[in-house]
Amino acid sequence: MTSPDATSAWPGLRVEDWVDTRDTLHLWTQVVGKVRLARSPLVNHWWQVTLYVTPRGLSTGSVPDRHRIFDVELDVVEHEMRIRTSDGTGRTIALAPMTVADFYAQMMGALDELGIEADFQTRPNEVEPSIPFAQDTVHASYDREAARLFWGQLVASHRVMGKFRSHFVGKVSPVHFFWGSFDLACTRFSGRPAPEHPGGAPNCGDWVMVEGYSRELSSCGFWPGGGEEGAFYAYAYPEPEGFSAHPVTPAQARYSVENGQFLLPYEAVRTARDPDRALLDFLQTTYEAAAEHGDWDRAALEDDPARWSHPR
Repeated sequence: MTSPDATSAWPGLRVEDWVDTRDTLHLWTQVVGKVRLARSPLVNHWWQVTLYVTPRGLSTGSVPDRHRIFDVELDVVEHEMRIRTSDGTGRTIALAPMTVADFYAQMMGALDELGIEADFQTRPNEVEPSIPFAQDTVHASYDREAARLFWGQLVASHRVMGKFRSHFVGKVSPVHFFWGSFDLACTRFSGRPAPEHPGGAPNCGDWVMVEGYSRELSSCGFWPGGGEEGAFYAYAYPEPEGFSAHPVTPAQARYSVENGQFLLPYEAVRTARDPDRALLDFLQTTYEAAAEHGDWDRAALEDDPARWSHPR
């Protein structure tokens, strides 16, 4: 670990120091996310399936269940998973080193006790290999400190990405966490349709990507990979001519031909004199690469979030 304190504004966490925990936690979030997927009506681009950063970890938010609602939260402060329902019932599962198979069994058992039905494909998506949850005894790591440090990275990223989001008045996603790709993301849309996406994500139907990329977009986010401590990314779909050559800041940002996106190492932000400013510069200049080369109507899509800043 490179930071002893998960409460620091920009905690350091080397990917190689927690890769086993990262991969296990990724699969746990897939189980939790699929429960939300099973119970929630479709919202464009699969926004109904994501998780949200909370003051304790990651949560489904409120999920409908007949006459009531429930939520599931992975609390990495007290290291437990909590399922709570609007009728006052709930269950708690301790987060500790355990196999995905054990986590899945405990999760489904708790849902059954609460009378929550969740019918979903019981194997992970967007990973290779895709081991059925009930059979996965390979992934079984949970390092408490690493989980908290990762959550700290998400908190810092979420805070700045939320500020960036506030400048856009067109269609824009929440700042939310996709459990398939295990990344925090925020996506802006031009308002125009996009060409059909070819798909190709491992163990994921092409139709999933067709829905996800059905409108022209500029997306950014944070992923715990792609760098020593993870990486911020930004891409456009469809990618307009000139996008990859557009000048972006800070200086450590680069366009990855292999990944088809701009990447900025997390550590470049963490160690910057002003980390918030460094990340905002990256988000803004990569968005401008998409908007300018894609001929977006920026005057109609952008505004000052302080336009009603008088006392209220």
